[in-house]
Amino acid sequence: MADRERLPPPPFWRTTYYARYVMGRRGRRIDPIEIRRTLEMPERRTRQADGRIRHWRWVAEHGRWLRVVTEADGETVHNAFWDRDFEP
Repeated sequence: MADRERLPPPPFWRTTYYARYVMGRRGRRIDPIEIRRTLEMPERRTRQADGRIRHWRWVAEHGRWLRVVTEADGETVHNAFWDRDFEP
């Protein structure tokens, strides 16, 4: 893991990058419950070249796809955002 610090739940395991930069961005606030649901029941999952794993889930109440990127362990969240380019 490039980011050696791993922060424990709640709401879920996450990198310090996620805690410092992703959670603080305005307009990209995503309910932690939606992130957990995406990790538990993704509609699609792929592995990136660097070993990280992408998880996608349709969030009907927002009418958008949520992409959650985890470290290679599949549980430590590194990034999460509304994916405008995803096509199932």
